[in-house]
Amino acid sequence: MIKAVVTGAAGRMGSRIINVLSTSEGIRLSGAIERKGHALVGQDACGPAGLPAGGTLTLITDDLAAALKAGDVLIDFTFPESSLGNIKACAELGKPMVIGSTGFSGDQMAEINKFVQKIPCVLSPNMSIGVNLCFKILEEIAKTIGEDYDMEIVEAHHRMKKDAPSGTAVKMAQIIAKAVNRNLDEVGVYARKGMIGERTKKEIGIQTLRAGDIVGEHTVMFAGKGERIELTHRAHSRDTFAAGAIRAAKWVVGKKPGLYDMQDVLGLK
Repeated sequence: MIKAVVTGAAGRMGSRIINVLSTSEGIRLSGAIERKGHALVGQDACGPAGLPAGGTLTLITDDLAAALKAGDVLIDFTFPESSLGNIKACAELGKPMVIGSTGFSGDQMAEINKFVQKIPCVLSPNMSIGVNLCFKILEEIAKTIGEDYDMEIVEAHHRMKKDAPSGTAVKMAQIIAKAVNRNLDEVGVYARKGMIGERTKKEIGIQTLRAGDIVGEHTVMFAGKGERIELTHRAHSRDTFAAGAIRAAKWVVGKKPGLYDMQDVLGLK
């Protein structure tokens, strides 16, 4: 039985991971972490997760090191600065990690790449099985249509999401840019306003919507003369991401140190 520690235990994603863990086979919750000073530290982790009292037998704590010592793997959906501190703790204790946080800068990714010399870590902007299948399909579509179609990405998320565009949208753009031999830093267009002139042939548009409680929607459009192809993924529940993260946690235990993603977990590489 794998023992999982979950950060952000009272948050939107952490609470759903704990809920899904309660019915998952081969893995159980052993630690629930929140930041120091959080109002729910010392309380039953069942409350935020919507489970009956005593269902997890785990109290929320702010002592990450102690929880990691008693656990086998850390699942982290927080934010970049927090994730960096958490992966450092995992590296010091030799514990594998799953990261679903998004919005990492280049310097932050460089730090993560140092820590994964010591531990295995699955990092993905989206843990959904469906989205990761979309990643695979997008590569094939982009390679096949080449330069003949305009490429646009539109993503929508809830009003509380802090980073834009989403990590998933950026990953999609990176995939199609690589497939057609373009540098996303040079051709990515993130906003359009005013007299901007005709669309250039090589640009890849990435547009962001933030509204209400949208869990996550991504559409990639390939538009040519007389037709267009649209690939859309809509997440109806955060449980989709929670289930993927738990699958990744079960997979990463026992792996060699290194940085992995959900394509590795799902055997799509």
